[in-house]
Amino acid sequence: MLPKIKHDNPDACISCNICLTACPVAKATRLYRGPKLNGPALTRLRKLVTDDDPMVQFCSNCKNCDRVCPSGTSISAFNMKARADFFKRHPKEHDMGDMILCNNEILGKAMTAIPFISAPAANIGMKVAAITKMLPKFGVATYAPLPSYSVASFYTRFKLIKQPSCQTKVLFFPGCYVNYNESELGLCLIDVLNRNNVEVIVDPRLNCCGSPILSTGYLDKVEKHAQNNAAILKEYADKGIDIITTCTTCSLFLKQEYDELFNLPEVKSYAPRVYEAMEYLMMRNSKGFLVKSLAPLAKRVAYHTPCHLKVQGMGRPTLDMLKFIPALEVEDLNAGCCGLSGVYGYKKNTAPIGHLIGSNLRSKISESKATLSICECNICRLQMQNGTNKKAVHPLYLLRESYKKRAGH
Repeated sequence: MLPKIKHDNPDACISCNICLTACPVAKATRLYRGPKLNGPALTRLRKLVTDDDPMVQFCSNCKNCDRVCPSGTSISAFNMKARADFFKRHPKEHDMGDMILCNNEILGKAMTAIPFISAPAANIGMKVAAITKMLPKFGVATYAPLPSYSVASFYTRFKLIKQPSCQTKVLFFPGCYVNYNESELGLCLIDVLNRNNVEVIVDPRLNCCGSPILSTGYLDKVEKHAQNNAAILKEYADKGIDIITTCTTCSLFLKQEYDELFNLPEVKSYAPRVYEAMEYLMMRNSKGFLVKSLAPLAKRVAYHTPCHLKVQGMGRPTLDMLKFIPALEVEDLNAGCCGLSGVYGYKKNTAPIGHLIGSNLRSKISESKATLSICECNICRLQMQNGTNKKAVHPLYLLRESYKKRAGH
């Protein structure tokens, strides 16, 4: 669901400061003086004078400011544009960490190029680099574990799948994380949708949504990704095909960030067809199409609501969907922002802030009696596992387990 009111005019801000009270970064450090000042307020001045305040580096783009703004101002978009302008004027402020973190898609292709060989070697190399403290020398912090690479990319594994032919078809947008870091999640989605009489198609022309690139300030590169992805998604939407993601950041970027940052006309045509996976399943349920042959799972799990889900205004479909699994207990953590926010928690200047922001979430998971934690956001799950000794998974895995148990396979 897109916000009913959106503004790209900084004067839409009424200076109420509610965004400041909702900003996790402003609560964690005085280096960032808040989304209102960094966004709408200083945007007015940037039209008149060059502002070189390095504060622009500290916004995590969690979008809590947008969510609470009573005037519908796209505060985070102003912040991201200001960051990009800052780095254009000061390109030497980019370090090697920015180059590494923004090129996750290129690295992913390289690390999964030789199935079952290149990825394991890369994973060992990353662990050695972290232990020997080589990563911080390249500007990559180690407050949280970096995601490992899958033994084979999702697109490689997808070619080996035999799906039933279904009348209803959807396009899956795997994003770089599923494609290179957790290909099993893509297979899990296909299994669950196939059991709900939905066939999954993919399009390798799609790029990373652009979130990690935006976080590092390369707005021009994000725009190229946006233009490519938007044109392809419109092709499918025009055919009446829905678009599914397994990450709330991806769905947010596709249907909202592209519009706010670049005003791409294609977005309005396909955005109503973009769904996060759990949201899509609940939509199917509302139409009477959801298969509810689910076996009991005697488990207690802890659920974290990602910031990028909240801002989309879809409610919390995971909590609604998991009610259909008998015997499953779900604890709502209500812990605020995870702090990683894409690559924010891995950049040397912002990682300590992200680690502090995520301390409440990690504490609640550690204290919880749940043996497993769940979340729709890929990056949130990394923070949820960070030192808690509890595994964090996408809720789709629970659905697949329940469906398989009921079917006997």
